[in-house]
Amino acid sequence: MKTHKYDQRFARVCEFINANLDDSPSLEDMSELACLSKFHFHRLFTAIKGISLTGYIQLARLRRASFRLAFESDKRVIDIVLEAQFDSPEAFSRAFKREFNQTPTEFRKDPLWPQWHERFEFKKKEKRTSIMNIEIVDFKTTQVALLSHCGAPEKVFETASKFIAWRKQTGLSPVKTSRTFGIPHSDPNTTDPNHFRWDVCGSVVSPVPDNDFGVINSEIPGGRCAVVRHKGSHATMDDTIYRMYRDWLPESGEEVRDHPIYFDYLNFVHEVDECDLLTDIYLPIK
Repeated sequence: MKTHKYDQRFARVCEFINANLDDSPSLEDMSELACLSKFHFHRLFTAIKGISLTGYIQLARLRRASFRLAFESDKRVIDIVLEAQFDSPEAFSRAFKREFNQTPTEFRKDPLWPQWHERFEFKKKEKRTSIMNIEIVDFKTTQVALLSHCGAPEKVFETASKFIAWRKQTGLSPVKTSRTFGIPHSDPNTTDPNHFRWDVCGSVVSPVPDNDFGVINSEIPGGRCAVVRHKGSHATMDDTIYRMYRDWLPESGEEVRDHPIYFDYLNFVHEVDECDLLTDIYLPIK
């Protein structure tokens, strides 16, 4: 199997994690080690390793715990639980059983090593046979009105409604003649809801004055981007995004840029059936 630079980079990250299981490595440290923008790190890690970063860290701690159970019979389970950074023996036991199909007690008495080894054979999803129609474009710097959502991804629509109200009241970024963008600053599937940020933007031709909605002036910087058109529900865009990271990016030889992925919404669910939604997904590259 061909080894790509991203495999090598994330191998270094995994080595770093395994050597620092008692710490909580920062996103900045791991992104720097992988020579990647923090905006893309989590999605690329999941795409390349086939497991989320959080899942990998927990599994690495459970791996060490399994050695403690098997080879250090005098070590108390509660001490192993605390070292693995679980809040309770019950939570530790559930996680251990889920990963290794044995309870900690069963494993300590009779470890099933063959199936234990299988858990660490990380397998990426198979590539789809269908071709992704990805185009490289030079995106022009675009002035936008921007409203940030910070918090649970499930409440993004509340922020979107607020932005729509601003648009209707001011007429400064009319939905019929302006572009509408969404910018997730991280992967909502792997980000603590308290730290998730998503920006909704509309293109403008004049500055946005102060307002009670919290809408501000901003811009989407110009630069090279890989673009793919997603057709269908916004709820299924994750599949298209991960295919870009997993299947296209390693083969392309391209490097991601220090800017989040973003979406250009070409139509809306109140205009067409959900299956007919069209969204251009932009992956900023160097």
